[in-house]
Amino acid sequence: MDLFLLILSFVIMIIGIIGSIIPVLPGPLSSWLGLFIFSNISNVEVSSRLLLFSLIIALIIFILDYIIPIYTSKKFGASKYGIIGASIGTLIGLFLPPFGIIFGALTGAIVGELLLNKNFEKSLKASAGVFLGLLVSGFTKALISIVFLVIYINLFLNNFSNIF
Repeated sequence: MDLFLLILSFVIMIIGIIGSIIPVLPGPLSSWLGLFIFSNISNVEVSSRLLLFSLIIALIIFILDYIIPIYTSKKFGASKYGIIGASIGTLIGLFLPPFGIIFGALTGAIVGELLLNKNFEKSLKASAGVFLGLLVSGFTKALISIVFLVIYINLFLNNFSNIF
């Protein structure tokens, strides 16, 4: 059973990193789940403080993943229509991997802004805000997931003799 949990936790850690790039999967939350599963291997010692702290970080990043693109869009002058368009475009983009989410959000923001004010330049600026938000959000998720992987590897090495 321990070998199964070890393999499962590692696979979920990798899914977490992939999920940082592909928005369908919750990257940091998946990575945290990998840490949690690893902590349930018999004879493995993982601090409950570490698990709680990493869970809080993963939840914060999960929430910020939705807030950052909206915030940057507004900073670049996007209206409610641009943000709604970007959201709809993101949902449609989920079905067009691998870059559908980015192109969907950008196209949706442009279309939403054009519906409101017919100003193509303002629409492009709003979509730039969406794109920047997606980049910042994706980078943050990837960074946290990689940090979780480093923690996982460190825990694995520290508990190697307990596992095998």
